[in-house]
Amino acid sequence: MIKTVFFDLDDTILDFKLSERNALIKTFKELGINPEDNLLDRYSVINLQQWKRLEVKEITREQVKVGRYKIVFDEFGIDASPELATKLYESNLACGHYFLDGAPQMLEKIHKDFDLYLVSNGSKRVQEGRLSTANINQYFKGIFISEVVGCEKPAKEFFDYCFSKIDNFDRSCAVIVGDSLTSDIKGGVNSGIKTIWYNPNKLENSSDIKPDYEANSFEEIIQTLYNI
Repeated sequence: MIKTVFFDLDDTILDFKLSERNALIKTFKELGINPEDNLLDRYSVINLQQWKRLEVKEITREQVKVGRYKIVFDEFGIDASPELATKLYESNLACGHYFLDGAPQMLEKIHKDFDLYLVSNGSKRVQEGRLSTANINQYFKGIFISEVVGCEKPAKEFFDYCFSKIDNFDRSCAVIVGDSLTSDIKGGVNSGIKTIWYNPNKLENSSDIKPDYEANSFEEIIQTLYNI
């Protein structure tokens, strides 16, 4: 029986892709850069690649935040400061939020029956800014952000820190719900808790990371939680 549920935030509860794109458009305009679709799309690819490098500890968080802009600007021949882009982008991203359809309703349904916690690899400033407008903090007993913890998912150390802050925590009664196989699901496997892969687009899992459960909708997440 599940007691503790760890939820990823971006693209599990909040629509990060939409937030990212809108923040990028505003940032590039502020820098005098035309935010064409091919530029935005390429940034998203590079950004994901850099975060995955962080997950396996190839680079630091600061190298992710600044380096993604340096790579994009070099590729497109753009004369702009990666450091300034980073600062502007984080300010823009921290303002406001977009829910995935049905996410608040899911939290409302389950928060009285489970102890819910947020686990995010985002930056403190950005995630706290978005959560301040989302008005969902009341559903969670704790919020763990990797920049504060000092390490990122999927590291076992990240989860060990979270577990240490929860009274009478029992791994056998815990599960993580997230959209990322390499961050959320691998992190759950590394730390010895159950895993639910949130996969609304029904992507094929060709990796060697195997979730305990897969859910293609919030309703399936709810059903899984009550039936594990």
